[in-house]
Amino acid sequence: MATGTETNKRAPEAEALEAEALEAEALDAYSRVVIDLAERVSPSVANLRVLRRSRRGQIPAGAGSAVALTPDGFLLTSAHVIAGPGRTGRAAFVDGRELSFQLVGVDRLSDLAVLRVDGADLVPATLGEAERLRVGQLVAAIGNPNGFSGSVTAGVVSALGRSLPARAGRTVRFIDNVIQTDAALNPGNSGGALVESRGRVVGINTAVAGVGLGLAVPINVATRQIVGALMRDGRVRRAYIGIAGGPRPLPPHARLRVGRNSGVEIVEVAEGSPAQRAGLRAEDLIVELAGDPVEAVDHVQRLMTQEAIGHPMPVRVMRGERLLDLELRPVELTE
Repeated sequence: MATGTETNKRAPEAEALEAEALEAEALDAYSRVVIDLAERVSPSVANLRVLRRSRRGQIPAGAGSAVALTPDGFLLTSAHVIAGPGRTGRAAFVDGRELSFQLVGVDRLSDLAVLRVDGADLVPATLGEAERLRVGQLVAAIGNPNGFSGSVTAGVVSALGRSLPARAGRTVRFIDNVIQTDAALNPGNSGGALVESRGRVVGINTAVAGVGLGLAVPINVATRQIVGALMRDGRVRRAYIGIAGGPRPLPPHARLRVGRNSGVEIVEVAEGSPAQRAGLRAEDLIVELAGDPVEAVDHVQRLMTQEAIGHPMPVRVMRGERLLDLELRPVELTE
């Protein structure tokens, strides 16, 4: 018969064994999820070898990754992977196929590009919705870092709502709602898939900002529209009004009048731009545009769509103590 002392001694041992079993079970569950993601999504991710034309023929111009969009050959990648005139190359898949690709369309202001391979029967990835992500959620990055095809790294969503500057010529635009992850990313991962636990692609890996800090362009309504335009037209048309600005808290009297706490302060108005023709000035505070409240720069950017080009757009600004209603007519943005 066990004494009370012996029972007390066994209790911590039993608790330790139970904790180890639970930890092993949790690790197995985590591993199963990552293994499932790798098996399901890796066939949809290509290893890109980018070439450029020269007088000596085609020469290497870089490498990256791409995600299959359709069975008939459309791929999605990062614009900076394929940027430059005369770019072509080869896309290798985990089933052993290596197919030639051509550039269909590129949009450097979203860092997205669409390619098409000379082949069929691809395994298209399932696209998800980045808006449904939560900080701390499990994600996996699938791509070809440093040329090692089919590499998988796992981590979590570290942060949401980041911004990433993108440049096309003299135009700089911020990519909104960028996903930050600690899943390891290295050169060659750009253009590859960031996948959530159900195997849906929620981002296109685009940048390594530091050790343990990777960024991905989100898959959302805006990026789906961009991808559709690139597939259909080979380019994305955007409206332009010609201002540079940043968020600024509204003064107390303005908060009461417009019913919100912040607006976008105009820092600079481009010469000859729609904003200048409308009478906008530096230090004006934009509080409404096209009837929508404006509290951040991305609120302005979201309205600069193809549909806005050439059409009147009302704008409400605070200028000192006055609330002014003006009218813009955006033009098409050119690089």
